[in-house]
Amino acid sequence: MFGILGRYVLREVIPPFCLAQVVFTFLLMLDPITKHAEELIGVGVDLGDILQILVTALPYSLGLTIPMALLVGVLMGLGRLSGDREMVAMQACGIGVFRILSPLLVLAALAAALDCYLLAEAVPNANRRLRETVFRVSANRAEGEIKPRVFQVDRFPRAVLYVREVAPDGWRDVFLADVERPEQPDVYVAEWGRVAVDEELRTVAVALRNGERHRVDPAVPSAYEVHRFEELTIQLDASALFPDGGPARDVDELSIPELREEASAMRAAGISPHQPIMAIHEKFSIPVACFVFVLLAVGLGASSRKEGRLASFALGIAVILAYYVMLYLGTALAKGQWLSPHVVRWIPNALMGLAGAGLVWWRARSNEPHAALPWLASPAPRPAEAPATAEPADPPILVRVSRAAPGIGLLDRYVTQIYLRWMTLAFVGLLGLFYVITFLDLSDKLFKDETTLLRLLEYFWYATPQFVSYVLPVAALVTTLVTVGLLTRTNELTVMKACGISLYRMAAPILCFSLLWSGLLFAIGESVLARANRRAEALNREIRTGRAQPFGTGDRAWLVNEDGDIYHYLHFDADGPAVSGLSVYEFTGRPWSLSGRTYAAEASFRGAWKGRGVWSRAFPAAEAVTTYDHGGERGLPAVAPPAVFSAELPDAELMSYRELERHVVELRALGFDVVNLVVELHRKASFPFVTFILTLIAVPFAVTIGPRGALYGVGAGIVLAFTYWIVLSVFGALGSAGVLMPATAAWAPNLIFGAAAGCFLFSVRT
Repeated sequence: MFGILGRYVLREVIPPFCLAQVVFTFLLMLDPITKHAEELIGVGVDLGDILQILVTALPYSLGLTIPMALLVGVLMGLGRLSGDREMVAMQACGIGVFRILSPLLVLAALAAALDCYLLAEAVPNANRRLRETVFRVSANRAEGEIKPRVFQVDRFPRAVLYVREVAPDGWRDVFLADVERPEQPDVYVAEWGRVAVDEELRTVAVALRNGERHRVDPAVPSAYEVHRFEELTIQLDASALFPDGGPARDVDELSIPELREEASAMRAAGISPHQPIMAIHEKFSIPVACFVFVLLAVGLGASSRKEGRLASFALGIAVILAYYVMLYLGTALAKGQWLSPHVVRWIPNALMGLAGAGLVWWRARSNEPHAALPWLASPAPRPAEAPATAEPADPPILVRVSRAAPGIGLLDRYVTQIYLRWMTLAFVGLLGLFYVITFLDLSDKLFKDETTLLRLLEYFWYATPQFVSYVLPVAALVTTLVTVGLLTRTNELTVMKACGISLYRMAAPILCFSLLWSGLLFAIGESVLARANRRAEALNREIRTGRAQPFGTGDRAWLVNEDGDIYHYLHFDADGPAVSGLSVYEFTGRPWSLSGRTYAAEASFRGAWKGRGVWSRAFPAAEAVTTYDHGGERGLPAVAPPAVFSAELPDAELMSYRELERHVVELRALGFDVVNLVVELHRKASFPFVTFILTLIAVPFAVTIGPRGALYGVGAGIVLAFTYWIVLSVFGALGSAGVLMPATAAWAPNLIFGAAAGCFLFSVRT
């Protein structure tokens, strides 16, 4: 079908295309791997179900990444031809750009056909199977998904569940409230409980043992009912787990005819049908992007400049970012009714297609190199100078190079200069990628006037420490691979070895910097990360919901104070401070039971709580008769201060190491199971060492792949980094499930990768 030239060009393009396909698909699959897989392993889901979930998520990732990988593959293939001056030889032989473009357009047609099939047929079916699988697993593991000491407010409709401990055979110390009438909930307190889900009958029930039920109308406190039981089964509303018609279907699960029906139904209901309309056009616009990207790649890559594959890879990433920035900005404009949903998906193709066609036409008419990357391009050779007349040779001059600091020599400064240059490029590039993705995710709120640019910038400011903690280890790994790989490829490392400088000595400044980055990660985690994450989470909720809500228990109707008492209230005003409809449930230790209950219709704080419409009731453990006190208006000295109502939830991810350590000690003193929190505590101490461990394994690895160029170092760095994250997630889940000791689960990834680094270091020729 193709001549020798066509086959040769395809052989240069297809390998980097496959490499880019693997890398991009892996990046998109990272979120379900690191988040959902860890959560599913932690609740005991079978490995087969986890693999099925990941496999069904694969077609969607492939559908998005095929055009991107094709662009990068063509740019890298042509970049290799340009770097080795083969493009100049082709031009000298009269081979034009269109001869190179022809086989690439055939490859683009095959990729577009495959992509169109994936998006139109395979993706809806795979997404439907994915949701059904997750639905089935979630229903079967409803008990395992209950977290201890966390109020399950939305898990079951019209019911609130609180469990102090989760054991393999069920729950310990159960508090269940039927909140069908929030002002007078029926309360169940039991020593043991568990949930029973019947998928065939579509029912959900909670079985309780050794407990009591409390029922009262707060307006008539004298008619208080207490029923003790040994065993009790409560049927709950199963609509959340078993909705009518099965789990709700998203637009990604609908075929083209179903999307058209959805758009017609939304029009009939007076709702804007922009979402299904854009979904229909997306199934065709993304495959057409294969042709657009090939035109751009040939126009940018068919050059006689010597940027090489790394520059082509960087250029491809820039083009991809520009394409998706236009795509998501168009989506945001369509949601804000600034543009028609019929055209927004085609705007990036139209603009970039015109640019690509113009570049190809210009390449065909001119052999002048353009579209270069100045900071990565090789310097142009200087014109030859006329030979100078012979002069008497001067005697050689010996120059002694002084050291900049004790122990720091010329070699250290040279390696440091290369390392810091690439570190800056990798860090800024990855950090910018996080900013761009986050902005695209929230841009529709800005175009709908649901938030302001100032609020978005504030969110970026507080989210930066978290972004830095994500980016710094990956940037350090990629920089080490590129630095050592470049020294190997240019044979500078060979010269160093010939001069008696070992690989260990050369890598000393790199390892020192990795320890510096580890210390920086720990310092960020202990100083600003926890506070910044809490503020960023609050801003994120405000931007998405349009309401300024404090993050934590202040916006909830249920909370627990330090003594283990449960508070339920209808409304809390932090400015007063005042609270209405307050119920305080006090508990005994073992056996766990309700020892007292206080209710206040209204309460205000003026140095101390003072309530109106107050009544209280005590439940002595050894007496059958309860004591009752109805005071009308009186002080409430036992009620916690207002700070408890507005305090933040003790989430391990939003706490520093010392805060989490104190929280673990407090819970352990109360007799709680804190295994999962201890795992998180050890992970906060072990994670900062990731930069040193990955750098240690990157040095010998880079020597092995160094002759293949810096591009392979970037790809290997991404694979190594996310392999570490997968191992970290799996061991964290095993530790939380009690399979491994907490310290072992947290430090095992570092030990495994450290041992691998040791094997590489001792096996590589130094």
